[in-house]
Amino acid sequence: MGTKKRIQLFALVGLIAVLAACASHKSPGRVSVAAQSGLAGTKWGYYSGDPILKWNPDGRTMTVMTELSYTDPQGIIWDAPAGSVTDGASIPRYLWSIMGGPFEGKYRNASVLHDVAYEKHNRPWWDCDRMFYNAMRCSGVSVGEAKTMYYALYKFGRHWKFPIKRGKPVKYKGELVTRGEQIPRAVPVNPVLINQARDWISNTDPSLEQIEQRANAEGW
Repeated sequence: MGTKKRIQLFALVGLIAVLAACASHKSPGRVSVAAQSGLAGTKWGYYSGDPILKWNPDGRTMTVMTELSYTDPQGIIWDAPAGSVTDGASIPRYLWSIMGGPFEGKYRNASVLHDVAYEKHNRPWWDCDRMFYNAMRCSGVSVGEAKTMYYALYKFGRHWKFPIKRGKPVKYKGELVTRGEQIPRAVPVNPVLINQARDWISNTDPSLEQIEQRANAEGW
């Protein structure tokens, strides 16, 4: 074999080796926006958008000027579209003295989403409250404060029956169900129970299921 052919053969073998090495590494493919921003796969889900809120002339409500979206740990998307009106009323007012106003600090995004979810009534209230807990944790609210808030909402929140036999059909998990109706509460918020639960949560760090069991066992 001539020298020129040997050189060509060696060059071909080298090229094949390089291509084989490259093929052994899996292509990363398309990276989602969430992954690029470091949000994909976070324990508490992630937000999309930074909402701008504007006070309305009544001095009590605010309008969401830019959309806020939150993807919870199960991949369910909760949103507060631009134009949504929120007043923090889905959160018992007594809790405002514990956490600050619903439009302040780390609670703001979770409060807006919770208000909108409670207004829509197109998901069970217990799902909305779980979302609120996860969204608070995603926003950096401490575990003790978030669990105290969850207890208070589970115990004293403006809940509704879901579903009912008669009502306007809505889509839930791909199926048509009837819209819920609000359940009137017989008793107001009890600050003593909330403070006792807060101390218990601080000392024992219960699960959300244990918090629900305590709330149910206390009666009214």
